[in-house]
Amino acid sequence: MITVPAGQRIFGIQLPVQSQSTYFVATWEATAGVDEMAAMAKTCDDNGYAYIGVCDHVALPEQSAATMGTQWVDPMSTLGWLAGVTSRVGLLTHVYVLPYRHPLVAAKQFATLDYVSQGRAICGVGAGHVQREFEALGIDFHSRGKAMNDGIPLLARALESEWVDGLGAKPRPVQSPRPPIWVAGSSLSAIARAARLGDGWLPQGPSNQEMVDSLLAQRDAAGHDGHFMVGHITPFIYVGTPDWQVGEGVITGGAQEIAHAILEGTPRGVNQLQVRFKSRSCAEQCDQLAAFARDVAPLVTTI
Repeated sequence: MITVPAGQRIFGIQLPVQSQSTYFVATWEATAGVDEMAAMAKTCDDNGYAYIGVCDHVALPEQSAATMGTQWVDPMSTLGWLAGVTSRVGLLTHVYVLPYRHPLVAAKQFATLDYVSQGRAICGVGAGHVQREFEALGIDFHSRGKAMNDGIPLLARALESEWVDGLGAKPRPVQSPRPPIWVAGSSLSAIARAARLGDGWLPQGPSNQEMVDSLLAQRDAAGHDGHFMVGHITPFIYVGTPDWQVGEGVITGGAQEIAHAILEGTPRGVNQLQVRFKSRSCAEQCDQLAAFARDVAPLVTTI
């Protein structure tokens, strides 16, 4: 199973282009496509990134399109394709809306992804949040928490065992006993769910010390020990001194300066950083990915 080594932090990204919400999309992404996604994935693969993440929405209502857009590639088919153009980087659903699918369907998809990628699948799962999307799919929005609580254990069982309740499924995952399940969400219920049922926690946005302390306390209370991933999303970063307006709140400067700002804003207990970059093109994005991995990552990946 993919884990975070003791005393270390890993780092990864939400892959640009694949989702294009106005909350985070860059102008150049509107005309980008699969070639650019492949270039960024290969850059991450070559530079020690722990994962590339791909989002999940099926169909969004018109009233949400002004902010969320409608460009959200299917995570499983996209990660399956990216498995073929990479060889090392983890393939994360960030996140897969588990209540949209039966857990056995989810297990089949994740097991196949792990099989074709030779052990690189990471099951990031969340409850979802767009009520109209649930309604369009004929799924009860208000029961999504229960669907998560019931579905995660069945997903784990089906990933660990060929046979579940008299039903068998192959191919089997490469990872043993199964790919990790990282549970997403920053609400009180989501944090409790991650502590109780997950191998890790993916916050919906930047984490804070109160969230992390609550997560770890609940995990201890549940009697869990061993490896556990605790996530944090950094502010946007530009490695170097930009000669263009990158916007407010962006961390810029030299490696030491950027590392200090990241660590200052990272809660104690976090061992996974999701980093994000400001750029004007795919080429600049790839340059930023490589520069961070080369110059900044060595300063922030030891706890």
